[in-house]
Amino acid sequence: MSVSLAAYFRLARAGYVLAREGAFSIPDPQILPASARLAIRIARLIERPSVKRTGRVERLTRALNRLGPTYVKFGQTLATRPDIVGAEIAADLAALQDRMDPFEPELVPAILAEALGEKAADLIDITPPIAAASIAQVHAARLKGRGKVAVKLLRPGVTERFRADLESYYTAAAFIERFMPAMRRLRPMDVVRTLDHSARLELDLRLEAASISEFAGNIEEDEGFAIPAVSWDHTGQNVLTTTWIDGIPIRDHAALDAAGIDRKALARKLLQAFLRHAIRDGFFHADMHPGNLFADPRTGDVMAVDFGIMGRIGRAERRFLADILYGFITRDYRMVAQRHFDIGYVPPNQSVDDFALAIRSIGEPLHGRTASDISMARVLGQLFAITELFDMQTRPELVLLQKSMVLVEGVSRALDPDLDIWTVAEPVVGDWVRREAGPLGRLEDLRDSLRVFADAARRMPAIVAEAEAVLKDEKARRAEPRLIRPWMKVTLAWLALIALLLAIWRLAFFFA
Repeated sequence: MSVSLAAYFRLARAGYVLAREGAFSIPDPQILPASARLAIRIARLIERPSVKRTGRVERLTRALNRLGPTYVKFGQTLATRPDIVGAEIAADLAALQDRMDPFEPELVPAILAEALGEKAADLIDITPPIAAASIAQVHAARLKGRGKVAVKLLRPGVTERFRADLESYYTAAAFIERFMPAMRRLRPMDVVRTLDHSARLELDLRLEAASISEFAGNIEEDEGFAIPAVSWDHTGQNVLTTTWIDGIPIRDHAALDAAGIDRKALARKLLQAFLRHAIRDGFFHADMHPGNLFADPRTGDVMAVDFGIMGRIGRAERRFLADILYGFITRDYRMVAQRHFDIGYVPPNQSVDDFALAIRSIGEPLHGRTASDISMARVLGQLFAITELFDMQTRPELVLLQKSMVLVEGVSRALDPDLDIWTVAEPVVGDWVRREAGPLGRLEDLRDSLRVFADAARRMPAIVAEAEAVLKDEKARRAEPRLIRPWMKVTLAWLALIALLLAIWRLAFFFA
C-alpha cells in the first residue's frame, strides 16, 4: 500500500507527542525485550521536565485524543490495565472510555434528519450527550409509542480521521517490515489490515445493528448477560437507535456495593460470558472496556453496549483457544505447546518439548494464585521473551481475540482482586472441550468435512472450464495446436483427483 508524505509527518508527530507526554514512562520496562527498552530510553530523552521530575503523567489523555481515534482506542485498552501502566495513568486514561468532549449540539438535528428522513420526528426529548467517546456519542431520547431509547451518533469527520490514522499505521508497519527483519515474524502489515477492516465496520452503524441482531440470537437462552434491541426504522449509516439500558456502570464499584451487587459474581459472569461467546459461538464483543459495561441493579447481570467492534473466529481458532485454556487449567503444558505448533504460531523447526518447558515456566506460578497475586506485567514480559526465543508468528485473525481477553481479564480483575481465572474458566472451557471430544463434536467435524467436499465438487466444473478456456486462448495465441500439450490435461486430471482425495482424507478423521 502506497502512503503519502503526510503520513510520515503524522507518524513522527504522534511519536513526538507520546514521548513528550510520558507515554513511555512505564513502571517496569524490564518486562520488555532489550530492543524495546533501548527505544524507550531514547524516547524518554524528550519527555517533559515535569514528567521526569515527578513521574506523573498528567496530559497523556488529552494527547491521545488530539492524535486521533485509533490512539484513543489504544488508551482505552491501557486504562483497564493498572497492573501494567500504573494506577494513576490507568485512572487518567479511563476518561477516554466515555467522558470525552462531545461535538456541537446544534449539529444533532441535521444529522438525524439526513440519516432518518421522516422517521427523525419519532425521536423526541433528546437529551445532551450522556456519553462521548472517540468515534461516537450517545443521547437519551424517547421514541413515540415505545418509551426511552439510546441514540448513538457518529462524530462528524471521524471517518477521515480514521483513514489518516490508519495510513500512518500502514507507514509504520511497512517501515518495520523493511528495516527491522527480526520483527517481521509479528506480521505488522497483516495486523494493521485486520485493524483497518475492523475500523471500516465500526464506522457504519447499520453493521453494528446487524451485529447486535446476530449476537442476540446467539445468547437468547443464556443467563447473566443482556444486550439492547435495535430499532431498525431509526437506524442509518451514522445513527443507531436501541432500547435503553438502565444499569450501574461496572467501573463504579461504590455504586455496585451500595446496590448490594456481588462483585465477585459479576466478575465471574463477565469472564464466563466472554469465553462462551468466543468458544461456543465464535462471535464476541471485542470492545469490552468498562465504559461499555453495566450491571443490572435488579439481577446483578452484566449488560453490554457498543457493538461496533466484534470479533469472529473460525472453528479451528475456537478449538485452539479452548485447548490452550484447558491445557493451562489441567496443567497439560505439552498439549498447550502442541496446539501452538498445530495452528502455526510456532515454526515447525522449533522443539515442542522445549516450548512446553517455556509454557510450564509461565503456567506453574499462576496456579492457585488470585488475580491480586499475579503481576500481568511480569507475565507479559515473559511472553515477549518466549515469542522472541521461539520465533513465534503472529496470527492476525486472533488479534481482536487477544486484545479482548486482555480487556475482559482487566475488568474482571478490577471487580474481584481475588479472582481465580482458571477456576472461573473451567466450567465453560471444560464443557466445550468434552463436547468436542464426544459424538456431537465428531458430527460437527463430519459436517464441516462434507461442506468442504461439496464446495470442492461444486467448484470443480468451473475450474475445469476456466482451465479449458485458458488452453483455448493459448492455442489461438500461438496458432499452433501442437503446442497444447497432453500433459496439461493430465495435470488438470491429477489436480481434480488430489482435491477429491484430500476431501476423503478429511472425512476419514470422523471414522478414526
